[in-house]
Amino acid sequence: MSDKHLLESADNGVVTLTMNRPESLNALSPSMMAALTETVPRLATDAECKVVVLTGAGRGFCAGGDVKGMASRADATGPAPSMEERAHGLREGMEVSRILHEMPKPTIAMMRGPAAGAGLSLALACDMRIVSESARFTTAFAKVGFSGDYGSSYFLPQLVGAAKAKELFFTADVIEADEALRLGIVNRIVADDQLESETRAFADQLAGGPTVAYRYIKKNLNAALAGSSIGDVFDLEAWNMTRTGQTDDHKEAAKAFVEKRKPTFSGR
Repeated sequence: MSDKHLLESADNGVVTLTMNRPESLNALSPSMMAALTETVPRLATDAECKVVVLTGAGRGFCAGGDVKGMASRADATGPAPSMEERAHGLREGMEVSRILHEMPKPTIAMMRGPAAGAGLSLALACDMRIVSESARFTTAFAKVGFSGDYGSSYFLPQLVGAAKAKELFFTADVIEADEALRLGIVNRIVADDQLESETRAFADQLAGGPTVAYRYIKKNLNAALAGSSIGDVFDLEAWNMTRTGQTDDHKEAAKAFVEKRKPTFSGR
């Protein structure tokens, strides 16, 4: 799906989703969220999609919720949705973050400029974050009297620890790319003019890798991050190791190792 507020392009197994409201730093409009809610689950089950890259058009990644739109809707006449209806609608939209986190393929946030609020949450939901030197980050929620959504309260403490996550939520301070790298929020920083090429090279590397193994690597790591017991994680590792040992990719890699050459993976 290509909505005017969400652009989708696919090339050699890498699907790039571009949040496309550059005039508002890609603030999350209802149209954009509807497009993400349709597109991300579809890509999770699309066998042709090997890697998902999420990015923003223009000079920013995503400024989070559309606060101007919220204000205009608050002033609108007519019956307002109930609290239950609002919470249900929000929770449905938040599935985008869960699926980015859980889909059986690598997800990468490619980021320049600001990432704030729910925009930061979407980036944190991805497996990895590659950012330009201009990237900067803020939880932002407290600045507009919100508590946080789209999973940042789940993902951020796992990356930076509970105490630092509370500080970043309470203060809503803006942190620069270097500090985000030091804290473990981002994986790597590249020059602004090399962001697309560096991210694409990394995504291509993953798309050409053992994609079945990636599926089970992600299962193992997510189970551990979710607090599964050591015994449960070991059981999962044993099963998934046995499962991946039956793949054509494992057999090809073992053969290539013996023959001292680079393996050619088929994703089977």
